[in-house]
Amino acid sequence: MRIALYGYGKMGKAIEQVALSRGHEVVLRVAAENAGTPPTGADVAIEFSRPEQALANMALCLAHKVPVVVGTTGWYDHLNDVRALVQQHDGTLLWASNFSIGVNLFFRINRQLAALMNTQPQYGVRIDEIHHVHKLDAPSGTAITLARDIDLRHSGYTGWALAPEAGTTPAPVPIHSERIGEVPGKHSVTWAGTDDRITITHEAFGRTGFATGAVVAAEWLRTRKGLFTMDDVLDVNP
Repeated sequence: MRIALYGYGKMGKAIEQVALSRGHEVVLRVAAENAGTPPTGADVAIEFSRPEQALANMALCLAHKVPVVVGTTGWYDHLNDVRALVQQHDGTLLWASNFSIGVNLFFRINRQLAALMNTQPQYGVRIDEIHHVHKLDAPSGTAITLARDIDLRHSGYTGWALAPEAGTTPAPVPIHSERIGEVPGKHSVTWAGTDDRITITHEAFGRTGFATGAVVAAEWLRTRKGLFTMDDVLDVNP
């Protein structure tokens, strides 16, 4: 498989190493100095750039009929625009707030726990996330996904907030974000009552898990049409 990389920072280079180890070829590396280069000759593109560049990169790949895997976060307010672009070009795009296989399993556990807690009003929830100081968005896309899934399965919550106002009903899911050193990523969801608490946590040890998931997603995507997420990949690759 011939891969075009949009974004060639630490994450892009980690993806390249994983791709090469799985027998693929990287035919294009796009960074700031060659932004806008089309994915000519690529079977699939993997996009891990910056929020302000991601939409243009997606549009470029779709216009050139190259399936694209998108790991950049911070653009989700434009998801309907991206959906329209995929339809307009009869294209292929897979997006996820986090490509780690472990995190996507964590998402599923979070959804199940939130549904169970919907009948246990004595418990309240909070999300804590920690990332390295270079991460541009706060809260993380992963934390927002966790909050969105709680919102969809628990009638006591709607939306999310970094500093929610007390007494709001239904309340936003509170997210607490920290940016410390070179932490790859740690997310915890805690349900606490007066008598006990339940916490589920995912902690990344490096970028390899994210990179592997992105390449696995690209392998899965290249022969398909439409708009997908990592849930679609995991339904085929449990």
